[in-house]
Amino acid sequence: MIPYKDDNPIRIIPFITIGIIILNIAIFFSQLASRAGMNTITYTYGAIPYSLLTFESQQPVHPALTVFSSMFMHGGLFHLGGNMLYLWIFGNNIEDRLGHVRFIIFYLFCGICAAYSHALTNPDSTIPMIGASGAVSGILGAYILLFPRANVHTLLFLGFFITTVKIPALIVIGFWAIIQFLNGMVSSGLQNAGGVAWFAHLGGFLIGLLTIKVWLPKRIIQ
Repeated sequence: MIPYKDDNPIRIIPFITIGIIILNIAIFFSQLASRAGMNTITYTYGAIPYSLLTFESQQPVHPALTVFSSMFMHGGLFHLGGNMLYLWIFGNNIEDRLGHVRFIIFYLFCGICAAYSHALTNPDSTIPMIGASGAVSGILGAYILLFPRANVHTLLFLGFFITTVKIPALIVIGFWAIIQFLNGMVSSGLQNAGGVAWFAHLGGFLIGLLTIKVWLPKRIIQ
């Protein structure tokens, strides 16, 4: 089940969402072009749980800054593509509701909370975390609360057949959240192992879900 667009109209040009997508793509290709290599760059600018909690690090930048640098780095095309697809589908509506400035602050806030959610569940890990998944998960949490009935156009795979269906956001994002939770539980016993930072996804999702109404601009009543 892969979503590719929604039926939720917007009233603005979501240039912050577009800008974040362009920046992520540009940074990814700069990673590929770097002579240092992807692995070196990941360990240089990725968010390392142990360093985030202790501030003990051999990285050239302060560990607190890696929360931001890691948010715009990706480990491969599928990683980048999946995050940017979800950001485009759901992010423009959240930007529409919050406004441009509130949206970028909310996005970064969710990414920070996601990074520390991962760090707190893996405090001794020295494996760097990269990707926009945590921040994008916050967008999904906000969307499911604000637009649960919005229809999401989804590719549905039925064996060798592919069809498209409209599914309420509550089901699409709810199913995604359940998968993150189950995978997080399965991987919780794996210490210092690479892979997906499931608890970053869950942390970002929950913070977006629980705080989005605080971020909404107050309406002026005349």
